[in-house]
Amino acid sequence: MAAESTKEATADGHKVTTVVDGTDATAAAPTEPKVAIVTGGSVGIGAAIAKRYAAEGATVATVYKSNDEGATAIIKEIEDSGGKGKAFKADVSQVANIEKLVADVIAEFGRVDILVNNAGVFRTVPVMETTEEIWDEQLDLNLKGYFFMVKTLVPHFRENGGGKVVNISSIAGTGAFPNCPGYCASKGGVVNMTRALAAELGKEKINVNSIAPGNVATPLNAHVRGPGNEEYVELMKTFTPTGIDFMDPEDMTGTAVFLATEDSRMIHGETVIVDAGWSVW
Repeated sequence: MAAESTKEATADGHKVTTVVDGTDATAAAPTEPKVAIVTGGSVGIGAAIAKRYAAEGATVATVYKSNDEGATAIIKEIEDSGGKGKAFKADVSQVANIEKLVADVIAEFGRVDILVNNAGVFRTVPVMETTEEIWDEQLDLNLKGYFFMVKTLVPHFRENGGGKVVNISSIAGTGAFPNCPGYCASKGGVVNMTRALAAELGKEKINVNSIAPGNVATPLNAHVRGPGNEEYVELMKTFTPTGIDFMDPEDMTGTAVFLATEDSRMIHGETVIVDAGWSVW
């Protein structure tokens, strides 16, 4: 992934080179841009990460299930800013769709270097109102889909000599909240699955890490931020030392960029909490 400047430093006896604008500071010839898959890339956190990656020089495959208008708009925004990307329509809760998606992206761009597992669904439902359908919907997309996206890409990462995986979890996966047992279970599963995948794949230079956002204003939680929820929104401000109720999706992008670069090469299986300070209480 490209950045804005090229730097070379020595740390612990290892030379660290930042690749920018497609140019390796240690080589005369330019390197190919990184290719990133971002699921749930038509709105919210996924869209913000897709745009940031493109701005940093990566070629971005944004994946969406049904929001044709949103996906088209994100790619247009990327291209209008001088970036490169393409939207791919796929339900990543289904393994067959995942396998086709990965094959299509590789056929289009020739490689995949970075995976951001972001597609998700959030249902606010008490225990006694949680049906099998509601439970399966969240676990299938938020957890099963993440695993099989990684599994499908592992052979390709091995051929490339490594890869980067950034799973989007939640503070609902590092803590617990009432009235969303399925969501908490799925996101908690992401946290520990990230560690398990890192334990197995780290020796192959495949970095698997996670970001746990706090409250972020996205379509997933629009139902708790709309009219009639003013008291709830004000309450959320008291839960962070920063006084922030809901962060912007763009607040997640710096961490997502870092975890996709060689600067994070020694970080494996970690969940980085980005929550405006919620977790300090």
